This record gives sequence, structure tokens and C-alpha cells, in this order.
Amino acid sequence: MRARDLAEPYPFVTTDDDAIDAARMLADQSLPALLVLDTDNQPYAIVPGSQLIRQLIPAYIAEDPALAAVGGDQHDRELAERLTGLTVAEWAPRRLYPPPAVGPDACPMEVAALMARTHSPLVAVIERDRSGVTPLGTITAARLIQHFLQVAA
Repeated sequence: MRARDLAEPYPFVTTDDDAIDAARMLADQSLPALLVLDTDNQPYAIVPGSQLIRQLIPAYIAEDPALAAVGGDQHDRELAERLTGLTVAEWAPRRLYPPPAVGPDACPMEVAALMARTHSPLVAVIERDRSGVTPLGTITAARLIQHFLQVAA
């Protein structure tokens, strides 16, 4: 089995999309991470939902969670407001979340090692040729575990 065999379609947003729309997609579809493509449909970032939340909360709350209780519901309202007017690229900058990617011939253990090393719940499968990079799909942690369990059965 190779990465191309494990890859599945996965919803994505582009760098130019509104951050609020991306957040809605993540929430509405219960996605583990946001797959971001650039304007040429190349993988730009893969950002776990927890890290998207981290980008929203004030740094002082991330550093001292006890301060979160002080503001009450006011903090909750402010989080959504922080997305207003932002693009996905501004919310999830590539320098913080480079996309973990493998080629179509990567074996499942290579995908697992990359997923573990990058703390990403999904890995992009891409094919490189003379014309550029073509995304083939993604492998989620759930799909990878499913594969390992089937092999063991």
C-alpha cells in the first residue's frame, strides 16, 4: 500500500478566502485541521484546529489559562470578531504551519512518521513533475490508523 492508495479527497480553503468562512467550514464539517491551498492550488498550510484556536486567543490567556475566567463571555465574543476582515493566509501564516506532504509512493510508515513529527492530523499527498505540483488528496490520522488495523487483522 502506498500514499496514493490511502489518499482521500479533503475539503480545503484558499489563502484568499475569508477566515470566518474557513472557521465555519472547519466547525460545520468537524474537521481535525484546515487544509489551505494557495492561489495555484498548491498546499500552503495544514493547520490543526487547536492551533487555529491558539491564533485567536490572546497570548496572555494562552500563557496563563487562569486569566480566561476573568473576562467571562466577553472573551467568547471577541474571538469571532478577531477573524473579521482576515484572510486565511493572515489567520494561518505558512511560516507557522508548513504543510506536511509526501509523494504518492510513500509507504504508510513514512506518512505516520511525518504525521507524528509535525503533530499534524493529516498529510497532503502530492505529485511533482515538470509542470509543477499536483495535490492528489490527504491522508488523515483516522485513515492511517484504519489501514494499520486492517493490516493487523
